[in-house]
Amino acid sequence: MSKLPVAGSAESFDALDEGALRPGVEALLRDLGVDPAGAERFASGSLPVYGAGRLVLKLFPQVYRAEFPVETGVLQAVHGRLPIATPRVEAAGERDGWAFVLMERMPGVQLSAVWDRIAAGDRDRLADDLGHAVAALHALPLPEIDGWWPADWDEFVAAQRAGCAERQRRRGLDQAWLERLPEALDVDLTDRRRVLLHTEIMRDHLLVAPGSDGRWRFSGLIDFEPAMRGAAEYEFVGVGCFVAEGDGRFLGRFLRAYGQPADDGFPRRMMAWALLHYFSNLPAWMKRLPAAATFDELADRWFGVA
Repeated sequence: MSKLPVAGSAESFDALDEGALRPGVEALLRDLGVDPAGAERFASGSLPVYGAGRLVLKLFPQVYRAEFPVETGVLQAVHGRLPIATPRVEAAGERDGWAFVLMERMPGVQLSAVWDRIAAGDRDRLADDLGHAVAALHALPLPEIDGWWPADWDEFVAAQRAGCAERQRRRGLDQAWLERLPEALDVDLTDRRRVLLHTEIMRDHLLVAPGSDGRWRFSGLIDFEPAMRGAAEYEFVGVGCFVAEGDGRFLGRFLRAYGQPADDGFPRRMMAWALLHYFSNLPAWMKRLPAAATFDELADRWFGVA
């Protein structure tokens, strides 16, 4: 019987090609009662994900095994409870040291693929709908997941502050910007409320489809493996940087629909959260988001609202 290969380190996983994975994937699909003949691997995503008819198979190699209980636990906690549909878990388990989730396939296309074709009025409605959906997500009870990281949000934030400069230096941030980091991070981010965070709400993780009237509507929200428990505003980094992308009208409507209109300090708080975000890569973000000469200007251009 074909097996999935060993991938116990990030390096060994990155070295795997489709030829090494495919035999084990097809064997697993057959054992799950799914015809592998038409299974196709999605091009995007950090983990192997295959579409097979009305189903999707997501794989977690040994090195990223800890993400499996988070994805399954959160998917089960949110399914049927949000205004935007999320995949139903059909099966989950382990195979050859890998973990897997077989889930419902969401209809539609990635928002990123059609954003430029969406009229301003439809974008307004999508902003409102996304705000309502994120508010519903944050209102859900926190699921109980063994070993869910981080165990302590305040410790996570403190560690992100302490390592911020070195992380951004490794990513190639210019020395002049590195020297301004302490001032940009000198912001009160105290928030005692802990909510369920998707953490990567972005155009690639939002699916849309045209309705009978031809207007675009959300058809799915996917990819919950990086979900966390933490401060609500942390979530808005993804919305600002990867959905609105500097569109203050979209971000403003999102926040009002969420129920937390932006106050005067919002842009600076969000700039600090953007620097502390687990996936923060300021040099890469600065190449595709509106440019500025200072952190305050970046805050206004990335997180200012209209």
